[in-house]
Amino acid sequence: MTRVDAKGTVEQAAERLRACRHVVALTGAGLSAESGIPTYRGSGGIWTKWGEPTIDGWELFNSDPGRWWEEAIDRQTLMSDFAQAIDRAEPNPGHLAMAELERMGRLHHVITQNIDDLHRRAGSRAVTEIHGNRHLVRCMSCGRRDRQDAIFLERLPPLCQECGGILKNDTVMFGEPIPADVLDECHRQANLADAFLVVGTSAVVYPAAEFPAMAKRRGAALLELNPEPTPLSRLADVVVRAPAGESLPRLAALLGTA
Repeated sequence: MTRVDAKGTVEQAAERLRACRHVVALTGAGLSAESGIPTYRGSGGIWTKWGEPTIDGWELFNSDPGRWWEEAIDRQTLMSDFAQAIDRAEPNPGHLAMAELERMGRLHHVITQNIDDLHRRAGSRAVTEIHGNRHLVRCMSCGRRDRQDAIFLERLPPLCQECGGILKNDTVMFGEPIPADVLDECHRQANLADAFLVVGTSAVVYPAAEFPAMAKRRGAALLELNPEPTPLSRLADVVVRAPAGESLPRLAALLGTA
């Protein structure tokens, strides 16, 4: 049974969304945890158990991109449990419900902190991956993105087929600026939104956590679907304390009958 706190239910969330014209969602690791991918923080999180990644990854890449790629290729032969979990994962009912909400015209954009590509694999099309995509590479000169398995690694670092610039993995490293095109789209969506869903995120990582707050300050409805409280809970108009795999399919079913 769906658990709720005193601030609302899935039915109330659906009622708030029925009149909205541009709904945006922010999703985080809690959504993908339901597909078997470990979270970063919290109980059982990979950073809790093993410590956070090195904070100088961006500096190391810039100092010697070729060497960085050599070490990255070596690491792929000894894939971490986290990387293996991502590669094994399949979209869960929460991902599928968000794709259905998009098809219904009820959800207009997803900003995700996840790098696992599960939103796109579930069928979502309007997706901005603020921390990048594990399966892509990005040109440091022109910003073009390509599938990592489609690039040539005979020469390191690999070069962009479009402009000849150096390629890096698309995931954003510690110390690396969020790509400008990604930030621009996130700001654009926050300005367009008249409702913002917060799903499966701890809402402590910035700038991602700022976008729902920006929309709320503009007068947008803020709806949180999270098993645990977050810093955004006190701002939310409706809070549903349930996993996304429970609450989102119910939300899609309710809005599909409107």
